[in-house]
Amino acid sequence: MKRIGNELKRHALTAISYMLPLVVASGLLIAIGNLMGGQVIEDYTQSFTIASALTSLGVMGMGLLSPFIAGYISYSIAERPGIAPGFLMGLIANALGAGFLGGMVGGYLVGYFVLWMRLKWKVPKWADGLMPMMIIPTISAIVVGLFMFFVVGGPIAWLTEQLIIYLESLDESSRVVYGFIFGVLGAFDFGGPISKVPNLMADGLLLEGIMEPEAIKVIGAMVPPIGVTFGWLLSKVAKKPIYTKVEEDAIKVAFPMGLTMITEGVIPIAMNDLLRTVFACSMGTGVAGAINFYFQNGSPVPSGGVFVIPAMTKPLVAVAALLAGSVVTGIILVFIKKKISPEEYENIAVVEEEELDLSQFNIEG
Repeated sequence: MKRIGNELKRHALTAISYMLPLVVASGLLIAIGNLMGGQVIEDYTQSFTIASALTSLGVMGMGLLSPFIAGYISYSIAERPGIAPGFLMGLIANALGAGFLGGMVGGYLVGYFVLWMRLKWKVPKWADGLMPMMIIPTISAIVVGLFMFFVVGGPIAWLTEQLIIYLESLDESSRVVYGFIFGVLGAFDFGGPISKVPNLMADGLLLEGIMEPEAIKVIGAMVPPIGVTFGWLLSKVAKKPIYTKVEEDAIKVAFPMGLTMITEGVIPIAMNDLLRTVFACSMGTGVAGAINFYFQNGSPVPSGGVFVIPAMTKPLVAVAALLAGSVVTGIILVFIKKKISPEEYENIAVVEEEELDLSQFNIEG
């Protein structure tokens, strides 16, 4: 069972790696267009501005997320023959309102169907060349496409709609709780497999117009490296050294990386005191997520760090959440981490010299 789960996750991560540039570019186009006063173009026969063209192009790009995730999940499973039917399943998901989740389901279904066809179907030798170009894409699109239309597409669209209604109906106290949980999970393992689950959900909800989880993802990814940096600075003020010289050098690298949402720079620092660092960073990201969700700040851009904060719906809330979460992380680190000695700071190994006993040697002439 674990092997199956790891395989499904691997295919999803492969698709996300292909999809991410589209998401980032489309989100930035929407943000730039909106900042310039652009609107989504509905009638292309009329004149429109550059700002509206950028906004509309970004919206078009976001509309490709379901086909992208479906197409590249199918590609990861069945290689090139899975691309075309995978994209078609994503288009079906869009048409039915099943969105990102429908695209993922369609990608898995058609990917494994294509893989089964490739491994099990035997055709005459003269038809071998037609299999990847015509037979596989056509047959798989018909079979899985009809299954999406008449069986799974409707229930997935209903589930997606119910999730959106539920999130939009949360009261203030519930938003704090959900924001805190989402923030904790989003950076729990510093960009590892646990954090990828809520981050993937945030990307899917962005496609449905729910932008608050995406803002939590962006801010939460920056809190651990900035929070660890705050902890280092506060330890200097409190005259309680908690990092070695090597760790301080790592912090100087992790901080600029963190500003661009690269959380992994914290890993070399965390490994020497994993439990305390994970706890402090989790509390900080939780606080940032709670503040962000409470004040309903959203991000139309899924990546970019501090550079996309101006494009968020409430940039001041984003800055406040980022600073609050980072300060909380830093304060907790100073309180719970042990004070290190000057020798530990310099990573000097203290070795006791043993007196050499020459009597043990017997030199024969």
